[in-house]
Amino acid sequence: MTRVTFANTVARSFRRLQACGLALLASLTLAAPAGAQLRVDISGVGATQYPIAVANFQGSPQGQNVAEVIRADLTRSGQFSLINATGASMGADSPLAHDEWRTRGADFMAYGSITEAGGQYTVTYRLADTVRKTELDGVAFAGNERELRRIAHRIADRIYEKITGVRGVFSTRLAYVVQKGDVYELQIADADGQNPQVMLRSKHSIISPAWSPDGKKLAYVSFELGKPVVYVQTLATGQRLPLANFKGNNSAPAWSPAGNQLAIALSRDGISQIYIINDDGSGLRRVMRSPLIDTEPHFSADGASIVFTSDRSGNPQIYRVPVAGGEARRITFNGSYNISPALSPDDGSLVYVTRRDGAYRIALQNMTTGAEQLLTAGPDDQSPSFAPNGMQVLYSAVQGGRGVLAVVSIDGRVRQTLSTLDGKVREPTWGPFTE
Repeated sequence: MTRVTFANTVARSFRRLQACGLALLASLTLAAPAGAQLRVDISGVGATQYPIAVANFQGSPQGQNVAEVIRADLTRSGQFSLINATGASMGADSPLAHDEWRTRGADFMAYGSITEAGGQYTVTYRLADTVRKTELDGVAFAGNERELRRIAHRIADRIYEKITGVRGVFSTRLAYVVQKGDVYELQIADADGQNPQVMLRSKHSIISPAWSPDGKKLAYVSFELGKPVVYVQTLATGQRLPLANFKGNNSAPAWSPAGNQLAIALSRDGISQIYIINDDGSGLRRVMRSPLIDTEPHFSADGASIVFTSDRSGNPQIYRVPVAGGEARRITFNGSYNISPALSPDDGSLVYVTRRDGAYRIALQNMTTGAEQLLTAGPDDQSPSFAPNGMQVLYSAVQGGRGVLAVVSIDGRVRQTLSTLDGKVREPTWGPFTE
């Protein structure tokens, strides 16, 4: 790919999005309900599946709802085989018939109680190993009726971690953009696509959302001023700060692990280059000088380096450079077109978009061995983002001509599709652990 072609590729989304209603005024909606939930479809199973039964929680009509959320979470992971517990209702203090459930095929059993007083609920749960006949976990949560779904996600997280040894991500959130006609909405939702809320609604394009490490802010690019400008928005208050509004394009924000700085791509000097800026808009510093296009920065987990996309080799590839500056080192060598890098939470893997046989696919590369695995088949998969436990990758895809969100396990065996009936979903990013 020629240098000019790559420049066109980088600018393509800017030009396309700038054409969408720039003469209209942006309208802001803070924490408004988004209407339709994202529908989740699941395919594939994990290499290892843990057989578990989840009984309805006793003591409240909400007990079945809590159990259903837990079952759905575990099913979506692809790592659990749900044993039929229809009609079973058990309290946290109920005696457990280990042998009976083991005979029914359940190596693990989750159950519990819900009590309510004055509008406040207490949810007490237990997790048992029916093979060893031991209790693995037991804890109580408190909250109002609206918080019961969040509590169910937290219980599913604990079950996932106690059995697999890996922290669960069911109580984390996603951010993404939904396009409905000529209106763009920046939304956040639970990891299962439920409880969507609109953070920003605009007649102007919104791209590249990025979560702060504490999950309290989103950085993103908005075109409401007639060109791409980087904003930072506090989710609790809706307060917005125009972080980068320099000459030319301001794009591709990425938070440092400490949350006090962002890496951004600016064309203020005529060509896209990578800069570091403080989270209040001060302290702008260019990371390195290159006569070619550098864009799409992403911090390593230790904050010491940045991976980014550049065409300095003649076609777009992914490189790594120290945050303090210095020589950039190329890290992708498979294929002639690799963009949109993101490192796993432990820096052990790199995920990116690769073009193979005309299809844009998501690839995973081992950072130690360089071995590559193609996780998706395309034809137009974009914007990969790791789950905070590193076990799954969120990305945007096209199905039936519509934009959807998709999740694939890092071994490529389990896939989820999250779609909405009234718009195109794109530009996803997975939020951090917050509890």
